[in-house]
Amino acid sequence: MNQTLQKLWQRGCEFLGTETAILGGAMSWVSERNLVAAISNSGGFGVIASGAMPPELLAEEIKGTQELTNKPFGVNLITMHPKISELIDVCIASKVGHIVLAGGLPSSAAIQQIKSAKMKLICFAPTLSLAQKLIKLGADALIIEGHEAGGHIGPVSTSVLAQEILPHVTDVPVFVAGGIGRGEAIVTYLQMGASGCQLGTRFVCATESKAHPNFKRAFIKANARNAIVSTQLDSRFPVIPVRALANKATQQFIEVQQEFITKVNEGLVEQKEAQLQIEHFWAGALRRAVIEGDIETGSIMAGQSVGMVTCEQSMQEIINELVSQAGNYLSY
Repeated sequence: MNQTLQKLWQRGCEFLGTETAILGGAMSWVSERNLVAAISNSGGFGVIASGAMPPELLAEEIKGTQELTNKPFGVNLITMHPKISELIDVCIASKVGHIVLAGGLPSSAAIQQIKSAKMKLICFAPTLSLAQKLIKLGADALIIEGHEAGGHIGPVSTSVLAQEILPHVTDVPVFVAGGIGRGEAIVTYLQMGASGCQLGTRFVCATESKAHPNFKRAFIKANARNAIVSTQLDSRFPVIPVRALANKATQQFIEVQQEFITKVNEGLVEQKEAQLQIEHFWAGALRRAVIEGDIETGSIMAGQSVGMVTCEQSMQEIINELVSQAGNYLSY
């Protein structure tokens, strides 16, 4: 490995306990034991996406991952999960080294529970002020994720977030995420002060990924402009912004919103009921796409880096490619 690259991401590697400071983004239904273990076995840092899992299912997933790798990996927990405390207990009992808290500001109780178990805590920071607050609360590392990412996204691009946050946050490692698909981009953020990068979309088509062949084919065929943000038609009916590949369901979602906006305007439906119907549209849609292969009415969550996914490769090949691109870039 290029010596300059080793120096650039040494802090991140030491924090994660890995050969490369490349984290796998936690993608619901995709980031399960097979992909997570493959990322860790290839020198990266896999992260289980616990999503809405109950504690007993998470315990099984962690055990399954540990049977496939003896390398470090983390668990991503959603702060709003009703059983967050029990999920943290599962991670403690399973001797997980790192927890990633996502989906909102974590409670001080959750942070205390993680810290008292001597686990490393990684949090998402969408702004500089929140980054500083999270460090004060006890975060051991941060992830800053830009608008280009797949799935649930914030409003600011990765490059702007990196410029806003990296120069001012030096007391903990910061990992950059969103729209990263090549080694040259990783190097750029490392040179700006990042300790490593998180990639998700780039790993979906790893041979070890259990995503449905239809889901993988959709990624391989897509380009950056196909990964669009869900449309909100009326501010009275807020839509959580999600980036996914445009398909039949994308158009249907616009039609459903229009239908209920009209019904509310005509007094045929209460606003609350209309909001529920709009929110319910995507229920189970990600599972339909990833597991069942329904890429017409399912949600094909993908980041804008999807255009850089051109074939199915082993996880080791993908990591080697990223490291090689980074090294070549530094050798110019």
